Amino acid sequence: MLRLLRPLLLLLLLPPRGSTEPPGLTPLSPGAPPQPPDLLYADGLRAYAAGAWASAVALLREALRSRAALGRARQDCGASCAAEPRAPEPDSVPGPWPRAREPLLLRAVFRRAECLAQCEARTLGPGGAARLRVGRAVRDAFRRREPYNYLQRAYYQLKKRELAAAAAHTFFVANPMHLQMREDMAKYRRMSGLRPQSFRDLETPPYWADYDTGLELLGRLEVGLALPRLEEALQGSLAQMESCRAACEGPEEQEQETEEEEEEGGAGSHGGLYPAIAGHWIRVLQCRQRCVTDIATRPGRSLPVPDFFPSQLRRLHEAHAQVGNLSQAVENVLSVLLFYPEDEAAKQALTRYQAQLGEKGLGLGPREDIQSFILRSLGEKRQLYYAMEHLGTSFRDPDPWTPAGLIPEVLRAKLREDQEKRPWDQEPPQPTPLAYWKDVLLLEGVTLTQDARQLNGSERAVLDGLLTPAECGVLLQLAKDAAGAGARSGYRGRRSPHTPHEHFEGLTVLKAAQLAQAGTVGSQGAKLLLEVSERVRTLTQAYFSPERPLYLSFTHLVCRSAIEGEQEQRMDLSHPVHADNCVLDPDSGECWREPPAYTYRDYSGLLYLNDDFQGGDLFFTQPNALTVTAQVRPRCGRLVAFSSGVENPHGVWAVTRGRRCALALWHTWAPEHQEQEWAEAKELLREPEQEEEEEEEEEEDETPSRDPVPEPPSRKPQRTHDRAGKAPWVREEL
Repeated sequence: MLRLLRPLLLLLLLPPRGSTEPPGLTPLSPGAPPQPPDLLYADGLRAYAAGAWASAVALLREALRSRAALGRARQDCGASCAAEPRAPEPDSVPGPWPRAREPLLLRAVFRRAECLAQCEARTLGPGGAARLRVGRAVRDAFRRREPYNYLQRAYYQLKKRELAAAAAHTFFVANPMHLQMREDMAKYRRMSGLRPQSFRDLETPPYWADYDTGLELLGRLEVGLALPRLEEALQGSLAQMESCRAACEGPEEQEQETEEEEEEGGAGSHGGLYPAIAGHWIRVLQCRQRCVTDIATRPGRSLPVPDFFPSQLRRLHEAHAQVGNLSQAVENVLSVLLFYPEDEAAKQALTRYQAQLGEKGLGLGPREDIQSFILRSLGEKRQLYYAMEHLGTSFRDPDPWTPAGLIPEVLRAKLREDQEKRPWDQEPPQPTPLAYWKDVLLLEGVTLTQDARQLNGSERAVLDGLLTPAECGVLLQLAKDAAGAGARSGYRGRRSPHTPHEHFEGLTVLKAAQLAQAGTVGSQGAKLLLEVSERVRTLTQAYFSPERPLYLSFTHLVCRSAIEGEQEQRMDLSHPVHADNCVLDPDSGECWREPPAYTYRDYSGLLYLNDDFQGGDLFFTQPNALTVTAQVRPRCGRLVAFSSGVENPHGVWAVTRGRRCALALWHTWAPEHQEQEWAEAKELLREPEQEEEEEEEEEEDETPSRDPVPEPPSRKPQRTHDRAGKAPWVREEL
């Protein structure tokens, strides 16, 4: 029900019909307590929809400021209240449980709640954080940095291009697969007056900049300069951990968990007072443990930096040792040993440092901030594993350094199975021999590398081994010779309109045969082109349509080369996102099966000939043409085959260096749309001896017939023409 209601809330963001100014603009006053970010965001979108660009900018910026102020207030109040004097521990009070200890425990909870409420009221105004809670839809929009997408357009309308570029870059960092923003970024980079410094990231925590700069300086062996940046990175990431942990206690996180439980049938929500308290606390602990992954994941990336905190400490102790700061080196290497007590490299380094320090190193210990972090994390893990064992809850430990002794014995086997399911721990899938497809052995050495599930879609496959390196070389030479002869078939003799930054050459099978007959190109390449296209058709039919024959509808050898001097900061695509048998409408997600689309195409294939170039990967998207779902890197003999409809929108990233060549093929179930040029090419390439042998075989096979039969048609099929009598133009293909 909640999911059904959420889209209706978007109607509130639209201005009334005929209004010139958006209604309900929240009045802003500098220095005032933060206002609800969701209301500010909604008002900002109303202003944006009404074209009130200045108001939209002010409201969206205030929404971002209020969201940040809310996080800082929670963190500061949490630290302040945690530092207050505590009541006696329940375990220190004699008497049976819960008669003597329960009041002390509840009293401590009430005191902490009172402290937090008073602190948040002082910082955030009456109502505190509860007044500023944000719904899940808006919370997700902030996580995706969507306010910056609106800000960049509003800034552009206000002719504030530097601010627009910064906002666009901020959104793009977290959404690198957003194709529309790629185009917008390309436009900004071409604008005069915008410098590289204009493209600033306004959201990414500073510790990532320190981390990257520190690694870069280490790579240049400038250890003295790298050390302060690495230290800032560690301190910044630990501070960000505290901010993330504080957010776990916010009303939004608990509201989200409650909504999920309700949508799943209310599991765990009707167990009484104590189960409810336990469930709430478990959710807080689970959220806190997830913070490690959040902090170690760069904006726009899906996986965290492995072993983020221990890896920083290893670099720090090695860097300190190189510049002679042995005391700091000892502190950091001891901190590594807190994570991994049996780390041989760390133990050897510690022995070496202590030997050099002598008595001065005896009183040194690990870093206090790391020691506190580990003790707190281990305490939370103990509670979560207890809940897994006795309450049936779930918990996926994000840390590889958790001691095995901390995990209850009954859970270790199950956790090992779960660990093996993690995508970054899995071995690459083993290719499946082609012989398993319908028990038909088609080509020896061809393997299925990725199926539709691994490509995150339907009716998609990647197959390797269709060409040998020698065969790829023959076809590459064919394309080169044809281009050198000025042959450009399939384009009406003009350049592709897709991008001005690449040269395109296209060669059809018939044009290749004609050039071979004229001696312009080698006949071996032209014949191989025919043979390989039939090879691809047979494989595609065996994999996708074993019960129904497929026919080739068009075969095109295409090469695209990057133009030197035009590739810097290039953001456009080599081929925009499209579907092969329908006109894709990204706004509605629909695909209209009507001209100019080739509606009779049923399956598509791309057989790659080389990989010695930069860029040029094929990618699939969702029907919105924005969200990339899978990506395939070309290599010699690799075939990407897929159905041609709306389920498989695809495009090609820009080729930024070198020359990318591929054989593009389309197949159809309709025999009337099979490629007639293919038969013409085969006829042209037929050897004279082969023709004589076939004629002799036909004469031997002839038998008398009582009934007269019509004269057989010419072996050379007639080409289709349009109403004007001209051969139909074939548009540029992938």
